[in-house]
Amino acid sequence: MRPSIESALKQTAELTRRNEFVQAVAIAEAAINRATDEEHAEIRQWLTDHTADFTGEDTR
Repeated sequence: MRPSIESALKQTAELTRRNEFVQAVAIAEAAINRATDEEHAEIRQWLTDHTADFTGEDTR
């Protein structure tokens, strides 16, 4: 996955934690729309692996 897409996903997680959902969805949508078919699978895995980044919960 390109660094720009990963950065957008991280920014989306931060915005989600701050309850800025409209902006978070807009950024995520733009990143997903720029992604290649191969990156879509990587994005799905990244989202699964980083669920706690969006909720702010500690999964340890």
